[in-house]
Amino acid sequence: MKRIQVVIAGAGPVGLTLAIELGQMGVEVLVVDKRPGLGKLPKMERCNARTMENFRRLGLADSIRQAGLDNDMPMDVFICAENLTRPPLVHHDYPSVNEMKARYAEIHDGTSAAEPYQLISQYTLEPLLRDAAAATPGVRVVFDREVMNFSQDTHGVETVIRSAVGETQIISSDYLVGCDGASSTVRNELGIELVGESLLKMRQALFYSETLIDHIPMGVGRHYHFADDKSSFLIVQDDKKHFSLHATVQTDAEMPALFEKIVGFPIDYKTVYVGSWQQQLKLADRYRDRRVVLAGDSAHLVIPTGGLGMNTGHGDAVDLGWKLAATLQGWGGPILLDSYEAERRPTGARNIAASRKAATGRRAWRALWEPELADESLRGETLRERLAGRADIEQRWSNDLYGIELGYRYAHSPVIAYPVDDVQVEDQLDFQYRPTTRPGARIPNTWLLDGRPFQDLLGKGYSLIASTASVEGIDRLQAAFDDLDAPFQYVEAESVDSINVYGDGLLLLRPDLHIAWRGRVIPDDAKGLAMLVTGFLSSQPD
Repeated sequence: MKRIQVVIAGAGPVGLTLAIELGQMGVEVLVVDKRPGLGKLPKMERCNARTMENFRRLGLADSIRQAGLDNDMPMDVFICAENLTRPPLVHHDYPSVNEMKARYAEIHDGTSAAEPYQLISQYTLEPLLRDAAAATPGVRVVFDREVMNFSQDTHGVETVIRSAVGETQIISSDYLVGCDGASSTVRNELGIELVGESLLKMRQALFYSETLIDHIPMGVGRHYHFADDKSSFLIVQDDKKHFSLHATVQTDAEMPALFEKIVGFPIDYKTVYVGSWQQQLKLADRYRDRRVVLAGDSAHLVIPTGGLGMNTGHGDAVDLGWKLAATLQGWGGPILLDSYEAERRPTGARNIAASRKAATGRRAWRALWEPELADESLRGETLRERLAGRADIEQRWSNDLYGIELGYRYAHSPVIAYPVDDVQVEDQLDFQYRPTTRPGARIPNTWLLDGRPFQDLLGKGYSLIASTASVEGIDRLQAAFDDLDAPFQYVEAESVDSINVYGDGLLLLRPDLHIAWRGRVIPDDAKGLAMLVTGFLSSQPD
């Protein structure tokens, strides 16, 4: 086999997203996965708003919505006293995707995303991404191929891959990326540790029922939490016929009986899968060793509480994709890849902290459960009221994470031009999204005159946004990027929304739509600015 530019270990959502990003930017990619094929475990269930913005850039948002949950279904969350037949203790009302789209279109202050989130099960998303990757020129995806070990030097990486029948081959590449999950071979070969904490040991079961969704007395939603001593939690999967149940029972055999108990009325169903898993909040002490890089669960473990696991890994893939492409194509300097860990590891730590806060909130209301809670007595009523009051507050940390999803900022990156008065302190956990154009932040979404998001005007290179057509010095900045062979465009903010949200200055965006620089005028040293944001110079002191 000829030399490949990038080998990716792992064909999950993170590895496949990275492959599509790279392939669309003209990079040759080989994705290998040790599984014989894609599985039927739900695992992740939701692409958040930021992830859907990125999928829109890749041209995949519409197909993901078509494959995922019915966009007219409400996203409600229920906390249940005993089973689905009793009135809920708490009912948190969340709009459907189509209702969210309509609401977003009426928001003109930059607080809405370009896309709402989408509920889609991993077993639905993976085939879609696999097909998209396989259809991307320069990308090849193969299964039954396991990374055994590798060696690297200043010129590249030699990766030993073994097939299911024991045949081995050595693949030469410029870079190797480990997207191979929590037990990552790539991470273990590098001697990198995941550091953090283990929480509950859970069992997960996947059940199939044709009729359950249409007969739930308390109403249709996406999540049903049960106030019991087993942390029972039922999730509606994207076809509305599969249901995953998580609980702290001791054996696999207990899960079907628990499912019947929490449903509370007779239904026809079958058990598709039962297994155990461990809640973990862990972060790798490094994300990169020279030409070998980690992304996704190989770099961080975020428990499902808050839905940040796959979405954090997806953000890794987006950040890493354009930086690898730039480096391989010569318009990214040696500091550009260094910025991957500087940007994504603090984001991983932040998302782990948010998930921890959500899990702590959930444990707080669950701790108020007592055996008499379901009783039809004054004591039972008092217990239900107490738990419901606490859950009404604490459960929201698991579902209202808009600020975590959209509001992260790269505050210590060597390839972002911070103003001299920027203290560069990463924002504290803020679950409410507050639009900002500070360097390092994702550019807030605004709407064009034709109703499309402003992001649709932005390509896979650098973009200078201005609120006026007469900007002096654009030719100097254009020439500076041209000298580096780096893609660059000038975009005028045409709508009142954009002008109001972005201000009357200038914003320089990177390919991932994070703000690399802002100012009133093009700096005299336009070449220096271009070299900094492309990684040939560093903004950080030695």
